[in-house]
Amino acid sequence: MTGDLPEQMNCIEIPEPGPEPEALQLARRPVPEPGAGEILIEVAAAGVNRPDLMQRRGQYPPPPGVSDIPGLEIAGRVAALGGEGTGWQIGDAVTALVAGGGYAEYCVAPGAQALGVPKPLSMIEAAALPETFFTVWSNVFDRGRLAPGETLLVQGGASGIGTAAIMIASNLGHQVIATAGSGDKCQACLDLGAALAINYKTQDFAEEVNKFTDGRGVDVILDMVGGDYLPRELTCLAADGRISVIATLGGSNAGINITKLMLKRHTISGSTLRTRPVEFKAAIADALRTQVWPLIEAGRIKPAVFAVLPLAEAAAAHRILEDGQHIGKVMLSTG
Repeated sequence: MTGDLPEQMNCIEIPEPGPEPEALQLARRPVPEPGAGEILIEVAAAGVNRPDLMQRRGQYPPPPGVSDIPGLEIAGRVAALGGEGTGWQIGDAVTALVAGGGYAEYCVAPGAQALGVPKPLSMIEAAALPETFFTVWSNVFDRGRLAPGETLLVQGGASGIGTAAIMIASNLGHQVIATAGSGDKCQACLDLGAALAINYKTQDFAEEVNKFTDGRGVDVILDMVGGDYLPRELTCLAADGRISVIATLGGSNAGINITKLMLKRHTISGSTLRTRPVEFKAAIADALRTQVWPLIEAGRIKPAVFAVLPLAEAAAAHRILEDGQHIGKVMLSTG
């Protein structure tokens, strides 16, 4: 740590978890110190994600040893180094995936989980990348093994995760089908590169998928809903198809026909990213750096940002997410 850094910072904390966004409170805390292999980032912006809402409600506590300050993705400039070998220099513009601590003016991140801010993007836009892009790559391309010529179905296409999945997969040459809950959201999915957008409130997504694919079904499904979506997804999943479940907005329990799963050789997997080791996340960062960052720098991918609020208004940002009318990311700014 250098003498140029302040001793205290503004941050958002959760004194008592609760169902209402007002459980988030503005507070003052000491500026954290980076450990070996870590960097301290002076945060310009942080993304707001559904895991943050769960943490506020007391349903998703931080892993042991991780800051209890919410926030899983940030962008800013490197302010201090935790020794040599971090891969970064003081002053570098970076965006990083973190396991907590993002809703603050300073945040520590493993150097291996940071990526340079792509030149066309603002700090706000760069902070909208890590949580969604790491999650999409891990679950669609690593676990889901989406291969050339295969088709992807994205549930919740207008969400932060959904918009990222549409942009990445379509720009890598895949046909993408998305579901969304309104005409405006469906149009946004099409504008981002989806070949088909299905309004799940007025249409049967499984029926529409089978119609669009001439009965073949899709190869990979990114599922943020769970619940009764899972058995319906199996009816529009191609032989040898894969489902990656990353959230349970529709419930944690699902009844499926195992015989049909066996006959079509389907694979269902689930995962969370927050508790995975640095080495695992570093491998995703490397893949994004080589496969996706060039697409961003070429102007082919730009994160969809719905709203930007000051750090002190984190509660209002959570309310926007809970209202469910947003298209893309909700962000916090420290500026």
